[in-house]
Amino acid sequence: MQDEPALLSVCTTCRDGREKDTGARGGSRLAKAIHARLDELIAAGATLRGVTCMSQCKRPCIVSLCQDERFTYVFGDLDPERPEHIDALLDLVARYKEAPEGFLGRTDRPEPLRANILGRFPPTRSASLLVTHLDPIAAE
Repeated sequence: MQDEPALLSVCTTCRDGREKDTGARGGSRLAKAIHARLDELIAAGATLRGVTCMSQCKRPCIVSLCQDERFTYVFGDLDPERPEHIDALLDLVARYKEAPEGFLGRTDRPEPLRANILGRFPPTRSASLLVTHLDPIAAE
């Protein structure tokens, strides 16, 4: 499973407020910036896809990273004009691929992504200590 590529999804319709100046939506520009480094992304262990709206309009630009039987991460407030955000995403993929179940604590993530996390979701059959089974509540 670890040899299969992870999937980095980019919301291509995110607006970052610079559409008038740039002629393109922030999400589209972010996708292009990542795509320009596609060889590095593939070498780190991921593939890239665009998604038309990831429903996080208050925190654009949005990406998610997932893989079967591994944690899923969602990050927002990424800036397509900041190369350190693209560098951090490439670094994130490499760290994700090495971590058991893809679990990355705050300090395990690249610095530019620590404050940008919007969600971390465990795989369905996770062995992580973060996941606890909740017994059905008994009827009173």
